[in-house]
Amino acid sequence: MIGYQQALAVCRSDPEAAARLLCEFSRQLDQLKEEVAALKAENVALRRECQSLCKKIRALEEKVALNSHNSSKPPSSDGYQKPAPKSLRKKSDRPSGGQPGHPGKTLAMVEAPDLIEMHRVQCCACCGRSLEDRPPESIERRQVFALPPIRLTITEHQAESKRCSCGHLNQAAFPEGVNAPVQYGPDLEALAVYLNNYQMLPYERTCELLADLFGCPISQGTLANIILQCQDLLKEPVQRIKERIGQAPVAHFDETGSRVEGKCQWLHTACTETATYYAIQPKRGGEALDAIGILPGFRGRAIHDFWRPYLKYGCAHGLCNAHHLRELTFLHDQCQEGWAEEMIDCLLEIKDAVDRAKPTADCLPERDLRAFEARYQHILGQGYAANPLPREPAGAEKKRGRRKKTKPRNLLERLDHHREKVLAFMYDFLVPFDNNLAERAIRMMKVQQKISGMFRSKEGAEAFCHIRSYIATARKNAIGIMEALAGAFSGTPFVPSLT
Repeated sequence: MIGYQQALAVCRSDPEAAARLLCEFSRQLDQLKEEVAALKAENVALRRECQSLCKKIRALEEKVALNSHNSSKPPSSDGYQKPAPKSLRKKSDRPSGGQPGHPGKTLAMVEAPDLIEMHRVQCCACCGRSLEDRPPESIERRQVFALPPIRLTITEHQAESKRCSCGHLNQAAFPEGVNAPVQYGPDLEALAVYLNNYQMLPYERTCELLADLFGCPISQGTLANIILQCQDLLKEPVQRIKERIGQAPVAHFDETGSRVEGKCQWLHTACTETATYYAIQPKRGGEALDAIGILPGFRGRAIHDFWRPYLKYGCAHGLCNAHHLRELTFLHDQCQEGWAEEMIDCLLEIKDAVDRAKPTADCLPERDLRAFEARYQHILGQGYAANPLPREPAGAEKKRGRRKKTKPRNLLERLDHHREKVLAFMYDFLVPFDNNLAERAIRMMKVQQKISGMFRSKEGAEAFCHIRSYIATARKNAIGIMEALAGAFSGTPFVPSLT
């Protein structure tokens, strides 16, 4: 490219050369403009790509940071990199261990043991003189608690046949339930179901235990038949459990994935303080909830997480604040959202105020309600100010569907638009703070999956849910599990009342 001084000298000495030089400058200027425009376009594209990559990196970092303390992931997913314990509960002033006045439980001697073994002194350890005829000066007692020999008791029932002088043959009746030449008793059948359904032993290990401890080598096919028989015997009690939950003023709902015949299905639960119901369904949403049949006619308050299909039902709703606390913890720790920590403190302080007021009152004083409502709204305002909706670029094409928002913004809008469901526990003392009752019911189903992996058949999955509903409800009503199962096989199952 020609220099400035050289071009000036040429223009002074040769007008034609100056014209040619001017044309060359114009061509070079146009070329530079094209290069600048290309660089600007490339810069814009690189900026967009950089922003996209930054979003992906942030999303991956957030995904890696998720654990059981700041999300709904189960503790088993934390792996070997378990986070340090970080409970939202305030530390109690009480020391660990048994509290003053606690009765305690320890092994104690009984007054009438089943067997006494006397260990006598035969002779003197010093001089060897016989001491067999000398009475003891004292006796020291020690007791050992041990299992007796375990074996099956086999009862043979014999029914007489007698012919009357009139020629009629009379046959004595066998007891009710004695129907086959050889069969298992109701207590053994109850134990088999107890081990498989309550203690979560797989079929093979249940059969091994019965063989090892009782000398009763039943097959897995026989065990499956016993379980299906138990399911059939429990139709009325389980239907009553379902009706009891449907008439409750407050009920908890939750669901979890479960594999049946190698396919992902959904195990649903509905429960109260005195009843638990389980059902396995191919779907997770409204179609499954309609098929279960509790929520369509439910008129109490349903406690659940923010799963949209629950909200379509016309009953009152309450959202699980344990979920909210975990999500707020994530926003505070990973997204540096200051308002999230304030919201955690606010919710926990409301819970403490409700817990303190419950023994003596039915609701919080109006002044406290207004103060908590104002504080709640103030924190939401801080959150909105820190997370405004992003402006759409001018001239951008409108897309169908909902506008994409950040995690903080989504949680803010949920806490705002559904505040009466979030704070239901503050207005109605019958409403719990969280949905832990249903989550505890679901947790045992996850234990079953860890042990056995999956259900091999749909019938087996339905039988498990049926029997587990009965067992969990009996336990909540202080009925022993073996007692409840033995009653079912004897024809006298535990049937919960509807009141």
